[in-house]
Amino acid sequence: MQIPQMSPFLCPTTIHMGVGSYIKVADSLRQWEAKRLMILLDGALVDTPFYTDVKRLLEQEVDQFSVFTDIEPDPSANTVEKAYNQCRESGATALLAIGGGSTMDVAKAVGILATNGGRIHDYEGIEKFHTRPLPLIAIPTTAGTGSEVSGSCVITDTEKNLKMSIRHASLNPADVAILDPLALRTVPAHVAAHSGLDAFVHAFESYVSRLANPFTDAINLHALQLISGNIRQFVANRNNLDAGLNMLCGSALAGMAFGLTGLGNVHCMARFVGAYFHLSHGLSNALCLPHVAAFNMPANPTKFARVAQAMGEHTEGLPELHAARRAVDAISALCSDLGIPGRLRDAAVTADKLDEMAALCVQANYNRWNPRDTSKRDFQELFHRAY
Repeated sequence: MQIPQMSPFLCPTTIHMGVGSYIKVADSLRQWEAKRLMILLDGALVDTPFYTDVKRLLEQEVDQFSVFTDIEPDPSANTVEKAYNQCRESGATALLAIGGGSTMDVAKAVGILATNGGRIHDYEGIEKFHTRPLPLIAIPTTAGTGSEVSGSCVITDTEKNLKMSIRHASLNPADVAILDPLALRTVPAHVAAHSGLDAFVHAFESYVSRLANPFTDAINLHALQLISGNIRQFVANRNNLDAGLNMLCGSALAGMAFGLTGLGNVHCMARFVGAYFHLSHGLSNALCLPHVAAFNMPANPTKFARVAQAMGEHTEGLPELHAARRAVDAISALCSDLGIPGRLRDAAVTADKLDEMAALCVQANYNRWNPRDTSKRDFQELFHRAY
C-alpha cells in the first residue's frame, strides 16, 4: 500500500464499553477529584431510566452538579455561550455529556472556553487553542457521530450562517468515552437509522480517502463490518443490546479515523442539502450515499471489493470490478432496508437549488480526500441523478 504522505494516528480517549458501563463515570470523577460537575444533557433524556440511574450514581460521587439541556441540533455559538456561563457560575471542574453529537460538541466547546477564555469563534480551525480543556466524560446516546473520540467539534455561527469546525487531535476528544447500549434504548427508529448511516459513511469515506493509511484502513474495515452487520437489527429493536453495543463500537472506530483521513463527496453534498432544506445530517448523508458510491467506485475498485466483503457480500472468485460493484449494490440495499427515500425529491428537496449546491461543493474542495476528482459538472450530474 502506498501512503501519500506522513500519516499520524492518535486516540487519546479512554474507552469503557459494555452493558452497564455507565458506572465507570464514578472512577473518573474520583481520579480527577471532581466534586462540582456540569452535565450537558439531551433534553429528551431527562425522564428516561438511563439518566435516572446516572443521576443516582452522581448523587453519591459529587457534592454538586448542574444540568444544561437547552441544546438544539447543529448547536449555535449562542448556545455554547449560555452553557459556558452556567459552567462558570457553577464552578464545575469537570463535564459530563450525555446525548448525541450536538450535546457532545457543546460540551467540548464549553471545556475549551473554561480553560482558554474568549469566544468559541476564536478557535475555529486547527489547533487554535493550547490549554487542555476541562476533563470531559462523554456518553453517546446515538450511534452515529463518533464525537466522543473525534478531534473536532462543529458549532454554528448564526451571525455568518456557517458552521465552524474547531479541531485539535490531542486536546479535543473526550478524556473518557462510555459506550453503553443501555443509553440507546429510547432512540426513535428513524434517528437510529439516520445516525447509524452517518457512522457508516464516516467509515466508508475514510476508508476510500486519499489520505487513508494502514491503521485507519484496519479500523474502518472493522467499523464497516460492525455497522453493516448490526444496523438493521438495531433499528428494528433498540433493546437489542448486542446490536446496540456493536453500533456504538463501529461509530467510535470510524470517529477515530475520519478526522485523520478526511471525508468525501457524500459529506460534501450532504452539508449543503442539510443546510438548504433543513434535513438532519444523517438523512442528508444517506440520501447522497448510493449515488456517490457508484460515482467513486471506478477510482478504487480494490477497496470497494473489500467493502463488499466487510458488508458480508460473497465475492470469492469474482473479478475485482464485479466484486466492487457488489459494494455499491449492498449500500443501496442497506439504505432501502432502512427506509431511506430513494430520491432527493422524496425528502422535499427542490430542483431549483441543485446547481447552486454543486457550485458550493466545488468551492469546498473535498477533492483533497475524495478518491475521484469531481468537477462542477460532475456534482451537477450527481445532484440531478440523486434528485
